[in-house]
Amino acid sequence: MPDHVRARTGQDRASLYDEITDKIIAELEAGCVPWVQPWGTSASKAPLAIPRNASTDRQYSGINILILWGAAIERGFTGQSWLTFRQALSLGGHVRKGERGITVVYADRFVPKDEKRRAREDGEEAQAIPFLKRFTVFNTDQCEELPDNIATAAPPPQLGMIEPAIEALIKASGITFHIGGDRAFYAPAEDYVQVPPPQAYFEPINWHRTALHELGHATGHRSRLNRDQSASYGTRKYAFEELVAELCAAFGCASLGIVPTVRHADYIGYWLEILREDNRAIVRAASQASKAADYLLGFVPQPVAITLADSVVGDDEAG
Repeated sequence: MPDHVRARTGQDRASLYDEITDKIIAELEAGCVPWVQPWGTSASKAPLAIPRNASTDRQYSGINILILWGAAIERGFTGQSWLTFRQALSLGGHVRKGERGITVVYADRFVPKDEKRRAREDGEEAQAIPFLKRFTVFNTDQCEELPDNIATAAPPPQLGMIEPAIEALIKASGITFHIGGDRAFYAPAEDYVQVPPPQAYFEPINWHRTALHELGHATGHRSRLNRDQSASYGTRKYAFEELVAELCAAFGCASLGIVPTVRHADYIGYWLEILREDNRAIVRAASQASKAADYLLGFVPQPVAITLADSVVGDDEAG
């Protein structure tokens, strides 16, 4: 790849990271934690769910979940289903004139032909170049003449499945899980989770979010997803792991129909420091959180289990 093209690609990628991070920072500064949306309140019309591509039925993952959640709240959409302009046409519908789309992203790596040739000639390993690609998607509320099964928002999960699903997840995961004590934590060295009983919470529904948060930490154990958990309390690295666990809990709750309130609000200051210093932090944290949530949701009995890892690989398959 020519140097000027590589430079422009790097600038575009940095600009996109800046756009995403600046929006998240603005919401945090305003006191809004963007991955804890007021689902079910007057401020939100969309059901609790992970955003999904209406054409491919794939769920969005990582930072795209936060982007689309924010758009659904901001614009008052009634569903969590999205389409590209071309996908709407392919389904027999169309995007209404004048509608503004939402930018989502796809991250990957590729090896240019010149680099492959250089590596062969030098007997070295070819170096892959990371890239971010933008896609514009529209909520199905912004479209017309779509088939009924596409245009109609799926109903929210039945409340009766929430607690049994979490209980089944905990048992099937194999992660040692203790209920008791007066604080919630994950002990990396001993590899176990402890969470106070539900009745210890002012709103018992918050127990589920806390459980998923601590289980999110447990996914980082070297025998599972192998994240670095060596940082000490109070460091930015520690706060980053807390952000991963918090997003994991948010994604897991949304998948299982659980609507708790925000927790770990004391970390907002740390999160702001991280995001201001590193414009890729929220993208990395959301990506790792999707992997952690996928790991845990894989233990939920079918048909409840949901996967967040399926991502867009092309313009007409942005999902």
